[in-house]
Amino acid sequence: MKKIQLAAIPLLSATLFACGVSNDNKSSENDFTHAYQSITDATLKAHTKTLSSDEFEGRSPTSKGEQVTLDYLIRNFKEMGYQPGNGNSYLQAVNLLEMTASPDMAMTIGDNRFEYKKGMIASTKREQSQVSVTDSDVVFVGFGVNAPEYDWNDYAGLDVKGKTVVILVNDPGFENPDSGKFQGKTMTYYGRWTYKYEEASRQGAAAAIIVHETAPASYGWSVVANSWSGPQYSLVSDNGNADRVAIEGWLSNDAAKKVFADAGLDFAQEKAKALQGPYHKSLKQKASVTVNSTMKKSVSQNVIATLPGSETPDEHVIYSAHWDHLGKDESKDGDQIYNGAHDNATGTATALTIAKAFKELNVAPKRSVTFLIVTAEEQGLLGSLYYAEHPIIPLDKTIANLNMDAMNVLGRTKDVSVVGMGKSELETYLAKAASRQNRTLTQESRPEAGSYYRSDHFSFAKQGVPALYAKGGDTPIDEQTAAYKKRAKVVITGCYHQVCDQFRENWDFSGVREDSQLLFEVGYDIAQSTDWPKWSASSEFQRH
Repeated sequence: MKKIQLAAIPLLSATLFACGVSNDNKSSENDFTHAYQSITDATLKAHTKTLSSDEFEGRSPTSKGEQVTLDYLIRNFKEMGYQPGNGNSYLQAVNLLEMTASPDMAMTIGDNRFEYKKGMIASTKREQSQVSVTDSDVVFVGFGVNAPEYDWNDYAGLDVKGKTVVILVNDPGFENPDSGKFQGKTMTYYGRWTYKYEEASRQGAAAAIIVHETAPASYGWSVVANSWSGPQYSLVSDNGNADRVAIEGWLSNDAAKKVFADAGLDFAQEKAKALQGPYHKSLKQKASVTVNSTMKKSVSQNVIATLPGSETPDEHVIYSAHWDHLGKDESKDGDQIYNGAHDNATGTATALTIAKAFKELNVAPKRSVTFLIVTAEEQGLLGSLYYAEHPIIPLDKTIANLNMDAMNVLGRTKDVSVVGMGKSELETYLAKAASRQNRTLTQESRPEAGSYYRSDHFSFAKQGVPALYAKGGDTPIDEQTAAYKKRAKVVITGCYHQVCDQFRENWDFSGVREDSQLLFEVGYDIAQSTDWPKWSASSEFQRH
């Protein structure tokens, strides 16, 4: 863990560090303080308990549970006096595509035949019932990265149209942290599997296959086999996702070693070369695979509500959280409902509670404050991705995004964990708000896992909007809290995406409250300012 170095992020105007609006306006200070203190454990707890109750049936998109959730959110925003964020509606329709690949498949590479979920996983994003790659030339493209800012392009001088590219997981910094390449062990977007498929598509490849390794992936092969099988979701597109590679998949590490060995190459040696600089090499083999899929289209909804600004209402600060979870599984014995109390009833509850705090102000902030509660995060950030690609508020009028996902129910902390620390000037606002609570900013505990790219703020970041994801921390406020955290963390960790992620009366919401107050202050200060927070020079994202 390391404390944030504020010198690395350009400081904003000195007015940022005033308390409330300005030191010479006592009534404004009192107004802010009243709103800040209106955020309570009880309110956060009540919303979390309701949203994660059995009545909501696990909040699965397109289910009965979705309608119950939408009704609850809209009713609360109306009662608070928020305006519909999409014309006369609080809703934004999101068209979803569900693709389920038949497990009756195998991939051949050279003389090797790899079975589904054992040595390989394959699927497609194309809206076709059958997609095939036949006798496609196989090319190893290192990390599959094209990053001009890092002077790195594994595809330089290479034509992969119609070919199958084999790609290493993560980015070149992870296993060579002292090289100065990328950001060391901290994963950049270039290390995410989503990027690798996107870049291979841009390059015109027919298939993109990632080699799984547990350490750089941060999860075992069983996670790949379970997560990439069964229904896979994407957004409905005008071209049927024809611009995506036909086949997206994974090879187990053992399978990849066989492929390289048949090419007369040693996988470890080729990987070592790829770590040193941009690299590609033909594997002198052909790949074939056929994916048969069933398709289903459906419509879910984002919820959007706005508090208009008092001076520049066309400029918005957007708070985001996802309302969805995994629904119910009627094939299970006993409890069938994935209530999703921690993930993400807590984040949705935080959004509603912060929204109410803004309405406690006598005078609305200068800029508008908008709450975007999105669908289908669990299916791959699809609700926020749809919004970012079809923004209701122009992105060039969106000042910042503040995201709330799986809030800290483990008690108060001395620190604030910043996911993706060092990316933008938003952390300067966060540091100021944290100082009110005598807290310091620290880096997330496992930056190599790439958590910054795994929640809804990332959809905004990809479009150039500075986005902040911060919560909790690792250092309990006192020994009593440390003892509680040790007990509660076992449950929180063990119940992730399980039916036991249920509301518990003994959860300590004081940490959620402090983090909610923290994010309220950050949004308030930005909404009162005329500044436009910027990305740091080392971030992958800049405004277009």
